[in-house]
Amino acid sequence: MDSLKQRFLDICRFKRKGDLCLLAPWLNDFWVETPEVWVSKGAPAALADSRKLRDYLGFEHNRLLREIQTGLYMDKRMDIRGQSYVYAIPPILPTFPTSIVGEDEKTISLVNEGGQTVRIYKDDPQKMPMYLDQPVKDKKTWLEYKKRLDPSTPGRLPEDWDGYVAKMNAKDEPILLNVGSFFGFLREWMGLEPLLFALHDEPALVEDMMDTVCFMEMQLLGKVLDDINVDAAMFWEDMAFKTGPLISPKMFRQFMMPRYKAITELLRSKGVDIIFVDSDGNLNHLIPLWMESGVNFFWPLECAAGNDAVALRKQYGTDVILGGNLDKRVLLKGKEQIREEVMSKVPFLLETGGYFPSVDHFVPPDAPFENYVYLINTLREVGGLQPLPRDVV
Repeated sequence: MDSLKQRFLDICRFKRKGDLCLLAPWLNDFWVETPEVWVSKGAPAALADSRKLRDYLGFEHNRLLREIQTGLYMDKRMDIRGQSYVYAIPPILPTFPTSIVGEDEKTISLVNEGGQTVRIYKDDPQKMPMYLDQPVKDKKTWLEYKKRLDPSTPGRLPEDWDGYVAKMNAKDEPILLNVGSFFGFLREWMGLEPLLFALHDEPALVEDMMDTVCFMEMQLLGKVLDDINVDAAMFWEDMAFKTGPLISPKMFRQFMMPRYKAITELLRSKGVDIIFVDSDGNLNHLIPLWMESGVNFFWPLECAAGNDAVALRKQYGTDVILGGNLDKRVLLKGKEQIREEVMSKVPFLLETGGYFPSVDHFVPPDAPFENYVYLINTLREVGGLQPLPRDVV
């Protein structure tokens, strides 16, 4: 039997069609509280452990190179009085000291490791924080922040690099390298509206910020790619909303495309030709720009934002790899709507190749467990697999 690595590569390169490969936790994953909510409503107690839940659902486990300490990955957990809060930090070293700067009955305001002031909610640790202040406001504050983006700062790579390299190269799972962000990082540093104004009013400042990111990414990726057998790479951006991108195609070409091309050309020179971008929102105007920039894999293709994987396959053929696009909203409706959603997309997409099924973002806790199991079993039916067992093994 082929390894997961080989199956992944063959699907991405359209050499293997009809293969149902439910990757996790990269694509098929849950909001942090979802397993616990399901157990509280009657799912088997063992499934509160997210790894056991993924095993039960028959997912293929891969390893994303987010664990490499390059500072190119965003998610961060912060323990506050026994609760684990999730937020995003820019790729900086050293990080900022954390401190609580305000509190009321429902919220805590704090400065996080990225230098952002955020308000978090005591009763809902996974709720998106409210951003009250960002560390970069102008050229002066940028020049101070920039000092934390030196790729040679100790601690960006594991101390036992040779041992880490040996461990990663021994895996038979696809190795997916997080290569950072451009728009997404700058938005975290400045806030969305200040960044959008700066793109117009202070283009030289934005150019310097993106050049700094690109240099840091190139230096760190060069080291990783020289030593580790990477199978795919991924950007994180989240630069679109329900009806389209947050910046114009002209600005994308000016500010982002040259830096994307520097990264994607480096990746391809090292044999990495599967290059993924994670962005919410309507991607229809961004996909051709990303393709021109060297990106060829798109997720989550949110249905509520007007993305249609079947239409994208017909439009772009084998030039794009697709993931997601199963409308998570049908999980709230019932089995008939779930089956209609799967059967209207997945048979065609699996048979044409280059597709990894998942709902169009993480699975929310209000989705009934039995409905999600039905979704997975409907996918397994399409893929010619046996239905999930009822008992937890």
